[in-house]
Amino acid sequence: MGEFVAYYRVSTERQRISGLGLEAQREAVARHVGTGQLVAEFTETESGKRHTNRPQLLAALAECRKRHAVLLIARLDRLARNVAFIANLMESGADFIACDMPQANRLTIHILAAV
Repeated sequence: MGEFVAYYRVSTERQRISGLGLEAQREAVARHVGTGQLVAEFTETESGKRHTNRPQLLAALAECRKRHAVLLIARLDRLARNVAFIANLMESGADFIACDMPQANRLTIHILAAV
């Protein structure tokens, strides 16, 4: 199945400390990886509204490029809730899969990001 890099994001420090949301994201990624190999994991505490400060996402994408791996996110809204942000990410050539809709193509992702 290939190599994967996981990116997890919670919106608040309280969520990170309590583990709320992170455990569910890790479980979704683990189910998707299956026989593949999870080579790295990155966790960010950042509001989805402020999408310009994502050092862990940048590090995850760099790791993906280095290893020719696919970025895995549990759900599209954990990546961003901003159409332009997601569109720019897709235009950058980064391969990513949202585990809650692994069969989604570029058009579907654009539509769901807009919703």
